[in-house]
Amino acid sequence: MPKLSGIVFFRQIYDEGLAHASYVIGDEPTGQALVVDPRRDIDVYTHLAGRHDLRIVAVAETHIHADYLSGGRELAAAVGAPLYVSGHGDAKLGYLTQQEGVRADLVRNGDVIPIGAVRARIRHTPGHTPEHICFEIFDDEKKPQPMLLLSGDFFFVGDLGRPDLLEEALGAVGSARASAHVMFASLRSTLAALPDFVQIWPAHGAGSACGKALGAVPSTTLGYERRFSWWSAYAESGNEGGFVEALLEGQPDAPTYFARMKRLNRGYTRILGRLPDPPRLTPAVLKAAVANGATLIDTRPRGEFSTLHIEGSISVPDQPSFSSRAAWFASPDHPIVLLAPPERVGTLVRRLVRVGLDNIAGYITDVKSAGMPTASLPGIELNEAQRRWSSDEAIVLDVRQLGEYFEAHVPGATHISSGRLRAKIADVPKNKPLLVMCARGDRSVSAASVLSALGFKNIASVPEGFDEWRAQGLPIESGNA
Repeated sequence: MPKLSGIVFFRQIYDEGLAHASYVIGDEPTGQALVVDPRRDIDVYTHLAGRHDLRIVAVAETHIHADYLSGGRELAAAVGAPLYVSGHGDAKLGYLTQQEGVRADLVRNGDVIPIGAVRARIRHTPGHTPEHICFEIFDDEKKPQPMLLLSGDFFFVGDLGRPDLLEEALGAVGSARASAHVMFASLRSTLAALPDFVQIWPAHGAGSACGKALGAVPSTTLGYERRFSWWSAYAESGNEGGFVEALLEGQPDAPTYFARMKRLNRGYTRILGRLPDPPRLTPAVLKAAVANGATLIDTRPRGEFSTLHIEGSISVPDQPSFSSRAAWFASPDHPIVLLAPPERVGTLVRRLVRVGLDNIAGYITDVKSAGMPTASLPGIELNEAQRRWSSDEAIVLDVRQLGEYFEAHVPGATHISSGRLRAKIADVPKNKPLLVMCARGDRSVSAASVLSALGFKNIASVPEGFDEWRAQGLPIESGNA
């Protein structure tokens, strides 16, 4: 990524699995740098700074994140820098004013964080969350207008941050609609204050659950968004009511683990000091760990898991989505054992700590030498699934997102999204066999493995998924029937 000017160092650090972007901004003449919205495995920032003769003198957060556990405290403690967080918002839901292990400096609208000749000016942009701030980056202290905006979860490429997470994740009833109105005010004031040439660098990209239609390119400009985003006509005409309805419609389900992230990211995140280094477990130690409540996460491809797996293990394949899907099903209250090749363990550990799953007891490398009881997970072909459904022999359990289900689903299917399955396990039908279905098979195998681990019987996944069901012209309906 090139420099933005003669004195500014700028890098985006992107985590594909969580669709999360963090930023390093530096002033090369003085060698000072600011890191915004860091992830929890912080060596990527310290190594980058070292390679470019930069010293991290400030760490900052745009808001209290919900989808990952922030590395702000970890990095600030490691480099001895202050952690700049928003002083706006509700005292009961906002950042802690005193944080153990770091110096937390609360900043407000108009405050400036100096990084040599580079300035990061705070713009309060509530709506996604009450405390949300953006950072206007000036590449010279004498310039009157910023060159770019680190927009956090306010502006995305082609979208805006969702306003409903306090209601969805923390149960703040009625806050979603109120926050959507606040978002409209933030949008209009920001559009009035900043020129079109300002570059927009958001904290998330396509695939994040922090919005509903995020673009896949890493950045945009305010002028482009003003002209072509879905919200542009509402903002230009002042149609606040239409904007609010459009913003609230079709937001994805908030996984259950978001509530835990919101609580910890206020300033309670444990400082690791170093990444976990789990050992390879012997069969005896594995057996003891599982007997004491450890969660065994099988990271092999779903087909291998379905053919043969250790009883009670959960299928979370080693794919970019591993972080979020592990957080769907695993708990920080129970140790985790990984089934994975030794060369992949380090990467998987990083992905686990990014969502606060730090208690990693160890790993094993294969099923057969583990000395544990094994099982298989039946998958059935689409025509057999259709036969069982149509003859009322089985119930379809649809584990896709609510928006996917609402758009089209098997008639009469029960819907519980994968990210909420463990929290809603009491709602899973028990009176008939279950056909677990997602779009193309990945989520359904993971969900079926969770159900099996929790003692459900007569479970079968449908690997071809709903997409193929619809493609073959089988019956579908829409809405929340």
